[in-house]
Amino acid sequence: MLKLDETDIKLLGLLQRDSKKTTAAYAHSLNLSTTAVYERIKRLEKTGVITNYVALVDKKKVNKAFVVLCHVKLIQHIKEYVIRFEKEVQQLEEVVECYHISGDYDYILKIHVSDMDAYRDFMVTKLTALKNIGSTQSSFVINEVKHTTAIAI
Repeated sequence: MLKLDETDIKLLGLLQRDSKKTTAAYAHSLNLSTTAVYERIKRLEKTGVITNYVALVDKKKVNKAFVVLCHVKLIQHIKEYVIRFEKEVQQLEEVVECYHISGDYDYILKIHVSDMDAYRDFMVTKLTALKNIGSTQSSFVINEVKHTTAIAI
């Protein structure tokens, strides 16, 4: 694991809030030279601490604000079924997150669609069409209380 100093931690916080600022703007905030900040960012990227830069999209503006958390149980928890399910679920564009979990269910999926009809269509034509699914349980998000992409360091 890479040892992060206090400046790295502050820089990562700034980048997680807004990665479109200039290196000079981060340097000013951190009271460092632009070159020093540039080198730190390159090191954080090279070592894999920073994995990607993305644009976050407003779900409402792209008509994908209906959020569902769907628990999935496989008919049997054997390696072949796990590998196949994980490969197939990665191809479903509506699924934005998928976690292999402990407990009564094997997986939890976070799904973004336009409305209940779109979710029903997704369930019938895509999710339950996958082999080896034993059961599902869906929970519909009423209100998003907290959502962040930032990792507290």
